[in-house]
Amino acid sequence: MPAGARLADIGSDHAYLPVYLAKKEFISYAIAGEVVKGPYQNATKIIEQENVQDVVHSRLADGLAAYSKEDRIDTITICGMGGPLIVSILSVAPEKLATHPLLILQPNVGTDAVRGWLEQNCYQITQEEILSEAGHIYEIIVAESVINVQKMSRDELFFGPFLMQRKEPAFIEKWTRELRREEKIFSALTTAKKENTVKYLEVKEKIKQIKGVLYHDNGQ
Repeated sequence: MPAGARLADIGSDHAYLPVYLAKKEFISYAIAGEVVKGPYQNATKIIEQENVQDVVHSRLADGLAAYSKEDRIDTITICGMGGPLIVSILSVAPEKLATHPLLILQPNVGTDAVRGWLEQNCYQITQEEILSEAGHIYEIIVAESVINVQKMSRDELFFGPFLMQRKEPAFIEKWTRELRREEKIFSALTTAKKENTVKYLEVKEKIKQIKGVLYHDNGQ
């Protein structure tokens, strides 16, 4: 995130992120947008309690409607939502992205859908992180607007162009877990003699794809 960023945190919940960034003086201005009244009220309360109301402003609004041109937003964060919902939020008002803000996105599922949207809308992924905490896996994508986006391969869209290269422990944990889940489904379909179904072929292909990335470097 650029120093002194003007941030729109969409689906901000309790505004923990913008409040933290404001207190650390990482941002100069922030909108904490929330579509649900309860979390919006909580955000407003916490902003006041932490005495950052000069920097962070809570707004009750749906998605990118939380900010206007006058806010001069240059960075957008959307965290803790499903990938398809993040894509929907980014797609519903394209004029909101006319100034090409930096996007920092943390989908909890459907990360490939987010990567696909970014590529289709000329946003280049510049950084990815994957973290494991208390049994949960978190993926963070940072993307900036470019004139000519570098196309991703099928595997890069699915696993993440940076993550699949680094293969950090959290990445191995996530995809080993995913592989085991797919293998159980495959075994159940085989037992049920459903080898000729579309589902069987899809699961078989997904297992092959995951193994291809997980074990590519060690020759398995």
